[in-house]
Amino acid sequence: MIIRAYAKINWSLDTVGLREDGYHLLDMVMQSVSLHDTLTVEPADGLSLRVEGPMRAPAGPDNLVLRAAQALRQYAGIQAGADIRLRKRIPSGAGLGGGSSDAAAALRALNSLWGLRYPLDRLCDIGLRLGADIPYCLHGTLCRVEGIGEIITPLPAARIYHLVILQPCRGLSTRQVFTALGGAGAIRRPDTQGVIDALRGGALSALPTVMGNTLQEISIPLRPQIRQAVKLLREHGARAAQMTGSGSAVFGVFASAAAARTAWEALRKKYRACYLSHTLLNTDPL
Repeated sequence: MIIRAYAKINWSLDTVGLREDGYHLLDMVMQSVSLHDTLTVEPADGLSLRVEGPMRAPAGPDNLVLRAAQALRQYAGIQAGADIRLRKRIPSGAGLGGGSSDAAAALRALNSLWGLRYPLDRLCDIGLRLGADIPYCLHGTLCRVEGIGEIITPLPAARIYHLVILQPCRGLSTRQVFTALGGAGAIRRPDTQGVIDALRGGALSALPTVMGNTLQEISIPLRPQIRQAVKLLREHGARAAQMTGSGSAVFGVFASAAAARTAWEALRKKYRACYLSHTLLNTDPL
């Protein structure tokens, strides 16, 4: 069984409150993109994981793929096994949801391989215990995501957008960024409904004025390269550009595939982690 684990971008990310347990309440618009990792899953007596590809990731028990597999086994009360091979292309610590998407792909694949037939909402419950982005990654495509990641509303998307995604510096930890948020002053907030309306209508011209990520200005003092990368994307023709998630990756939105490719050809000479990509209207069925 071969399944793709797609990266995601944040068209918007807003912090709207704080729970008593310290978790931030979020309001986000996210969409799957063509950049992806690949999981190959085969029946086996035990449970094992091999990691390969251009991006590094731990293959031990801390890997979210193994943690998701073990959580699914424990929930189902079974001792089924699988040999899992993970080919990594999505960079870590980037805000692109790579680890969460890998875990979501593992849950979907093993749910089928082991004949469990759990519905999507049950897989989301299992995934949420491991990571806040996993329920979204189980849904994929374009969604509004609220709460701590558990409230997911699929949204209509009118068109594909052409992107250049790059990671200009070493990764950021989500905990580090949210800790810095606690001491921040006034922050620019996105117009979340405006983003939804623009994507529903396919209005690229409206996106620059409504998009936003409240964590971007928090992350720049930690990784100043983020500001320069956003600036360079705009100088190379991006109609809009911003950080995704809690960073450190940024993305630029281009008017055409040709414009995106021209920018990518130039920027990949400067940045090792630089990807030509596009948004997805559908993801692989399983």
